[in-house]
Amino acid sequence: MKLGARVFKTGIAIVFALFIANLLDLPTAVFAGIAAIFAIQPSIYRSYLTIVEQLQGNLIGATIAVLFTLIFGPQLIIVGLAAVIVMTIMLKLGLEKSMSLALVTMIAVMEVKDDAFLTFALLRVGTILVGVLAAFIVNLVFMPPKYETKLFQAIHQAQDEIIRWTRLAGRQVSEHTAMKKSLSKLKERLIQIDQLYLLFKEERSYFKKTSAAKARRLVVYRQMVATTRSSYDVLKRLHKFENELINLPEHFRMMIQERLESLLVYHEQLHLKFVGKLKADFDEDETHSEFIQRQEVMNIFVKEIAITNEEEEFSSYHLLHVLSSILNYEEQLEHLDTLITSYQTRYEDEENILEDEFY
Repeated sequence: MKLGARVFKTGIAIVFALFIANLLDLPTAVFAGIAAIFAIQPSIYRSYLTIVEQLQGNLIGATIAVLFTLIFGPQLIIVGLAAVIVMTIMLKLGLEKSMSLALVTMIAVMEVKDDAFLTFALLRVGTILVGVLAAFIVNLVFMPPKYETKLFQAIHQAQDEIIRWTRLAGRQVSEHTAMKKSLSKLKERLIQIDQLYLLFKEERSYFKKTSAAKARRLVVYRQMVATTRSSYDVLKRLHKFENELINLPEHFRMMIQERLESLLVYHEQLHLKFVGKLKADFDEDETHSEFIQRQEVMNIFVKEIAITNEEEEFSSYHLLHVLSSILNYEEQLEHLDTLITSYQTRYEDEENILEDEFY
C-alpha cells in the first residue's frame, strides 16, 4: 500500500471507530478499531459491499461461537474446531474477504466465560459492526476517491510516453535497452489503467441524468484504453522488428514514419478534444485528410512492395506485421473520435467540468 489517501483514511477510521465505541461505552473498544482496518476499501461501492459481507461474516462467526460454547463449553480445542467450521461455511458462501473478521468475532465471543455470555457476545458483535460502519462513513465523507480523474491522467501520461518512444522508434534512433525497459514499465501501467477503469465503473450515480452521462463516458474511456493498447502494440512491434525496419528501402521508412507521425498527432488532438481544449471551429477532416482514405494508402504499400521485391531482395513479412498494427491503431483512433464527438454532442455542458478537473 502506497502512502496516500487510503493510508490516512485508515488512520482516521480507526480513531473514529474507537471514539464511537468509547462514546457508547462498549466493552473492548479495540475490536471496533480492528474492524475498521478490515473495512477500509478503495471505493465507496466496495465499502458498501464490505459492510454487507462483514455483517454476514460476523453473524456466522458469532452464531457458531455461541452454539459451540453452549454445547461444548469454552475449551481450547473447541475454539479450533469452531474456526474450521466458520471457515468452511464462509468458503461455501463465497465470503473469503470477510473470513478474517468473522474469525476475530468468533474468538472474541468464545473467550467470554462468565454468566452474561450472550450479553457479552452481542456487545462484541455490536462493537465490531460499529468499526465497520465507522470505516464506511470515513470512506464516504473524507477524501472520496475521484477515479475518473485518476483514470484519464493515467491514460494521458502513459500515452504521452508511448508517443515519445514511437516517434523515436519511427526514426530508428531509439536505444534498444532503454526502450525494452520502458515497454516493461508501460505494460505495468496498462494493468493499473485497467484497475482504475474497473474502480471508476464500480462507482454508482444516484441521479438518472448523471448515470446516463457516466455510462457514455465509460464507453469513451473503454475505447480510450483500447486505443492506448493498440498504440502500445505498434511501439512493441517497432521495437521487435527494428533491425528489419532499418534495412528497408528509404522510401518505405519515410512512408511509415510519416504515417506514424500523422496518427500520433491525431491521438494527441483527440485527448485535447475530449477535455475541450481544441477550438470549436477546428477542422479535423482537413488536418487528417492525408490518411483518412485507408484503402488508398494500402494500395500504395502493396504496389511499392511489389516493385521493391522485383528490384531488391527483401522480405515483406515483417513489414506486414508493423503495417497491420498501424492500421489497427488508426481504426481505434477513428472509433474513439466518433465516440468523443457523439458524447460531446449530447453532453456539451460537461466539457468545462472535464477541462477543470483534468488540467
